Amino acid sequence: MLPRLTRLPRPAALAVCAAPVIGLFAVAAFAPLPYVVAVPGPTADVLGSDQGKPVISISGVPVRDTKGQLRMTTIRATGPSSTIKLPELLRYWFGTGEAVMPREAVYPSGGSDKEIEAHNLEEMTKSQSAAARAALGFLRKDPKDVKVELNLADVGGPSAGLMFSLGIVDKLDGDGSGADLTGGRTVAGTGTIAADGAVGPVGGVGLKTQAAQRDGASVFLVPKAECSDARAELPDGLRLIPVTSLTDAVSSLRALNRNEKVPSC
Repeated sequence: MLPRLTRLPRPAALAVCAAPVIGLFAVAAFAPLPYVVAVPGPTADVLGSDQGKPVISISGVPVRDTKGQLRMTTIRATGPSSTIKLPELLRYWFGTGEAVMPREAVYPSGGSDKEIEAHNLEEMTKSQSAAARAALGFLRKDPKDVKVELNLADVGGPSAGLMFSLGIVDKLDGDGSGADLTGGRTVAGTGTIAADGAVGPVGGVGLKTQAAQRDGASVFLVPKAECSDARAELPDGLRLIPVTSLTDAVSSLRALNRNEKVPSC
């Protein structure tokens, strides 16, 4: 092939060489890519109600009346079986209020749409159980004496764990001195929770901060490992507080209520 190209005029040779590259770009432009498009999703106050039921119901011990809000945050993404092509990807990539994310970052379990939905609901159930154990462990309360039920429809995945735990703490103990853990504010956040209270990272924190600000939050609790992602697109008027554990989160909110120094990203 090369000897033949050397005998062609330069423009013709370049055209022959460019043809396969152009063909590859043409194929890439119309081939489905392993990405999803995500936008800020709804938020929910875990101290409030969802579809007529309290998000957090506690029995066996006295429960406080609370003021303020603790809002868990979500993203809304195109479905796992949806496709996105290069022109769409580029449009969303440079747009505002949207994010292009690898499909496995949003749907790590693989499988069909129904299988992924079932997996996400299972992860939410596990997260709720861990959240209750973490909160009761933090408060040194015996799980045999306290029954916690969590109800939040149409939300899957484990990323609300931290906010569930904080809601339980606020309903049972407030800030520990008789006042609300929120200080009457609207506090939002995200993060997985383990039964020992460890907070883990999640995806889409930049979009979640936008959802939090949109729904009135002034404070956002973010897993410390994701501070840089949260700072990158931080909306005006939203204060970031990094956390690595439930203890971190409670301590920071208590300090905020006392006008003491609070960690920042």
